[in-house]
Amino acid sequence: MNNVEMVGHGLSGRSFASVDDFSNQELAYVLSLAADVAENREPFTDVCRGKIMASLFFEASTRTRLSFDTAMLRLGGQLVSAVDVGATSLAKGETLADMARVVGGYADLIVMRHPWEGAARVVAEYAGVPVINAGDGGHEHPTQTLCDLFTLQQERGRLQGLRIALWGDLKYGRTVHSLAFALARFGATIVFRPGSGFAAPEHVLSKLATDYGGELVHGDVLSQSEGEGVLPVDALYMTPHSPHQLAMLPHLSAQLELDRGVDALYVTRLQKERMQTQADMKPEDYPVVDRKLLRKKGFERSVVLHPLPRVDELSLDIDSDPRSLYFKQAHQGVPVRMALISLLLGCNPRTVQPTEWFGEDWRPVAHPRYVHETGIHCPNERCVANQPSELRYLPQKFVLVASTPPRLRCGYCDHETEPAVVATAEAYDEPTYRRKYHRARSRWATTIRPENLLLFASAEDAEAAGFRPGAA
Repeated sequence: MNNVEMVGHGLSGRSFASVDDFSNQELAYVLSLAADVAENREPFTDVCRGKIMASLFFEASTRTRLSFDTAMLRLGGQLVSAVDVGATSLAKGETLADMARVVGGYADLIVMRHPWEGAARVVAEYAGVPVINAGDGGHEHPTQTLCDLFTLQQERGRLQGLRIALWGDLKYGRTVHSLAFALARFGATIVFRPGSGFAAPEHVLSKLATDYGGELVHGDVLSQSEGEGVLPVDALYMTPHSPHQLAMLPHLSAQLELDRGVDALYVTRLQKERMQTQADMKPEDYPVVDRKLLRKKGFERSVVLHPLPRVDELSLDIDSDPRSLYFKQAHQGVPVRMALISLLLGCNPRTVQPTEWFGEDWRPVAHPRYVHETGIHCPNERCVANQPSELRYLPQKFVLVASTPPRLRCGYCDHETEPAVVATAEAYDEPTYRRKYHRARSRWATTIRPENLLLFASAEDAEAAGFRPGAA
């Protein structure tokens, strides 16, 4: 079996809850198969005959749900569906794990959209069949990212080295979170241009800087002038493999990147359904993409993408512009999802050579797990692990992404937390009076080996666990 066949075969039975579930070669394989489907759909007709897809959409959806349903039907499969939490046993207090076990016995594949962040990872763990994340709260939307990458590749002929501006609601827009991670892996330069108050969450920027090896430069160090291209810029991410990067002068390199303009604008609407207050829903300076903007310096060759639906952030006057790709982008969701479904179900009728292959593949960073039960909780109230119905069986799960000072990342929703105080597990072998805790940012914290770190949200928690104040 050659390398290409191994990649395709290796996706059978897998879940796709996050873009980081697939390597670059695996993503490239899906995109190449999607191009094959788009060019000639006939060989894919009926390859999934006898297979059943469970379509579980517990949030509103038009494009994603219909494109998945259409994809499965065009592959010759069948559907069972649930679209209202109130009409399912989840409304009675059933856990996601129990639902996953039951539905996994009915269907060969589960596609789920859910408002809780990290919910898809839980269902994938318990279902026993492949699970596809169709959006989990404000966390990720990995199949939309496949559609975005496919559109960019079809229009630009490549993914590596592109300059992409992420535009609008970067705080709650799950599509931009998944896309940013994928673009970083494909060697892109990412310009973050949010509406005021809607910057990319700190945990998203932290993951970009920690896991993908690029340089993150914040906008306040760049010379910016309203009206000249993509500005004002909140942050800019540069891949370390780009030949333009000046390793010793990242800020100058970032400025040079801005001056070159962008290959694509990825626009997002205001995600009102995730906002806490009415005041958040009426920003006065939310950025709009219109004909005037596309004439400005830096945008002359920019294509425009949008996951849809749009509201006021994308002017109707650019619909006829050949660079406006959002409706084409939506239509391409069908061949992309046909390719993904057929691969996960092991029904791929073809062996395809990816149009863009990678000699050095990407794999997720293997951060050490934090295994101690010290009362640390994910700070994200929307996290699946913080929901009353799930608390009784889901453990708090973290990886240690930094040790000086220590920082934990939630294993479900990727939000991060920094503990207030630390101690060492080795102290349990000491007399009680010698068990000390220290401030997390103290020099003492740096002397503890990562596998022995005990992390506490507060000094009170450490003292309740039998530790006493140590040196500052």
